Formats: sequence, C-alpha cells, structure tokens
Amino acid sequence: QVQLVESGGGLVQAGGSLSLSCAASGRAFSTYAMGWFRQAPGKEREFVAVISWGGGNTYYADSVKGRFTISRDNAKNTAYLQMNSLKPEDTGAYYCAATRYLVRLYTRDKYPDWGQGTQVTVSS
Repeated sequence: QVQLVESGGGLVQAGGSLSLSCAASGRAFSTYAMGWFRQAPGKEREFVAVISWGGGNTYYADSVKGRFTISRDNAKNTAYLQMNSLKPEDTGAYYCAATRYLVRLYTRDKYPDWGQGTQVTVSS
C-alpha cells in the first residue's frame, strides 16, 4: 500500500498553467504506475494521464493531450502533472492514484490507492 498527498492546486485564469505534485510514502514507489484523475462538480471522476513505473511510458486523455505532461521522480517518491493552456472545463478536483496493474490503466477500478485530491479552478 502507498499513501498519496497531492498539492499545487489553485485558481488560475484560462490560458494559464499549474503544476501539481503527488508525494508518496510507503513501500516501493518505483514499482507503481501513477495516474491522475479529475472530478468536476456533478460529474464522474475521469482519467487524465498515467505514467509507467520507470517513467518511460505515458498515456493521456484526448482532452488534455498536448497541454498536460505527466512525469515522476522515483528518487523523490513524487509524481507530477504539468498543466498548460488551461481551460475552464479543466476545473475540478485532481486526484493522483497508484497501481500495480499493467493494463487498462485509464479506468478507476485499477487503482487501489488514492490521494485526497487538490482543487483546480480555471476562470474564463
């Protein structure tokens, strides 16, 4: 099991940038794939991005491709989500999650460990 704490959320104008961090504690962070999800008010939690154990493979939702970048630093037990060209529809609570599953990592049920979330609000 791994414990996750997100930080870096806030209020930003459309077109701006934010960088989220996800600090992990517990065993063997480098053996987990790390995902980011988001949830807007009244909507289901949706996949944003995932990065493999070693950082060599990434996958993004179409809605954020080309604007967001997921990365990780295993020496610091931290995953990141750099968000550029933000839009009002990016508003929501952003969650990081950890998994040892290998496939279908765009689905919530593949992630047993979750952080508490950090709020991102993009004003128009």
